Amino acid sequence: MGPALPDFPWDSLADHTATARSHPDGVVDLSVGTPVDPVPELIRDALAAVSDQPGYPTTHGTPELRQAAVEVMARRFGVTGLDPAAVLPTIGSKEMVAWLPTLLGVRAGDLVAIPELAYPTYEVGALLAGAEVARVEGLTALGPRTPALLWLNSPSNPTGRVLPIEHLRKVVDWARERGVVVASDECYLSLTWDSDAVSILDPRVSGGSAEGLLAVHSLSKSSSLAGYRAGFVTGDPALVKRLLEIRKHAGMIVPRPVQSAMTAALRDDQHVVDQRARYEARRKVLREALLGAGFRIDHSEAGLYLWATRDEDAWDTAGWLASLGILVAPGTFYGPSGNRHVRIALTATDERIAAAAARLAG
Repeated sequence: MGPALPDFPWDSLADHTATARSHPDGVVDLSVGTPVDPVPELIRDALAAVSDQPGYPTTHGTPELRQAAVEVMARRFGVTGLDPAAVLPTIGSKEMVAWLPTLLGVRAGDLVAIPELAYPTYEVGALLAGAEVARVEGLTALGPRTPALLWLNSPSNPTGRVLPIEHLRKVVDWARERGVVVASDECYLSLTWDSDAVSILDPRVSGGSAEGLLAVHSLSKSSSLAGYRAGFVTGDPALVKRLLEIRKHAGMIVPRPVQSAMTAALRDDQHVVDQRARYEARRKVLREALLGAGFRIDHSEAGLYLWATRDEDAWDTAGWLASLGILVAPGTFYGPSGNRHVRIALTATDERIAAAAARLAG
């Protein structure tokens, strides 16, 4: 028997889903952050261009893909000096979150620190490795214990909170003094609204060294590639080398056509700018509608979600919205302290976002 894992949270939305789907104008599903806009043509063309290649792809990814990742980290996020050898494509970012503790050798008796409010896979990944989990708002909450791995997520899912440079630098300094690996989930780094976000590998945070640091990136949100399962991890060359060695044995390989699509996506910034503009417009409509309906929106300065509350139990809020045909995720999915908020995704078509706004206006 393996470790006891929590139930998949979204399975518990069945009743609310049925209620929302019964709305005469149809459901507006804002419960999951899944892209709805078409994959850009340049990416689809790159995928198709190598669809005839019969051989095994490399676990490490093509040199072109790794170079494109290094260049995009510099161009979009100001992270310079990365070694292409320290880039490793992943089958989306969720599998990396789930398996990183195991791949790093975290084991029973070890501690994995995750954000107080976090996507459920951080906890699941620690449990798969047999480790203990600590939800922490700040380092002092750890007390005398030293974790084997510490997860950061800025911009945050679900809250949209952005951690300032000073905070990130203190975490890095603290972790290096204790030999703690810091993994930063940076999937929403391209989607900032009211606050600038930085990578853990930003020289103002890292001091120009990737030692002990891993940055996890995804193309699901910025390039609408959730269906392709396209991500990468980069940072400390020694840590990435260890991940690569194990993943070679385990067959954790990004398919060759997806590697080609990723390369094209990383080389082009315009489609990211265009997609960001779509989300920004939807965010404005939805935010104004929620505020008009008496909600308060906390954090949410970046990312693909609005972290909203009516100062009542999260499930009551989710139920009220379901009665309007709007499906959202209760904040309890992300940790006990989310019990008075709901996470509302921006990932619906313009027409569905407008429908939600109209229903909220009464």
